Formats: sequence, C-alpha cells, structure tokens
Amino acid sequence: MWTRQHRPRKTGRLIVPAVAAVVLSYFGYHVYHGEFGIDSKAQLRERAVVLQAELDKVRVQRTDLEGRVRMLRDGTIDKDMLDEQARRALNLSHPDEVTIMLRSGG
Repeated sequence: MWTRQHRPRKTGRLIVPAVAAVVLSYFGYHVYHGEFGIDSKAQLRERAVVLQAELDKVRVQRTDLEGRVRMLRDGTIDKDMLDEQARRALNLSHPDEVTIMLRSGG
C-alpha cells in the first residue's frame, strides 16, 4: 500500500524559474547601468573627448614654453627675449614706450 508523505505543491515548480529570473534581472541591470555597462561607455567616451581637448591645450602650452626656454638657453640668448623677461620681472618700461597689459589667464 502506497501512502503519500506530503502533498504536491504548485509553488515548487516556480522556485527555479523565479530564482533564474531574479539572477538574470540582476545581471541585466548591471550590463546596462554597471560601472562598465552600456550607459557608462557613453559617459567614458564623453570624458575622453573632454580630456583629449585638455591634453591638446596643454601640449600647445608646452611647445610654447619649450620655444621660450630654447631662446633663453646659454650661448643662444635672444636679446629681445632677455629684454622682455627683464622688463616683466622688474616691471619697468621706457617713457616713450606704450605698455599693453594682458591678463595672464588667456
């Protein structure tokens, strides 16, 4: 004689699909919104464009400074450059000269 020890439950069949749906939802959310997800990729590209523009600006400033330093090296000092640097450092000019003050920030 067969006896049943437990009644069959209908919820037992839903446990595995429910856990699978939760796990897939978790990973699906992080594929889009995660640190290296699809949405973050667009933000990283925008940041790369901004940083590239800043890098180009700094490179231009560096080449300008390298040119000015090259003119001040020993043995090849450009007299105009030396005069300009001395006047700027001492804040002097001749009475017959016109002085134009520029902002150093740009």
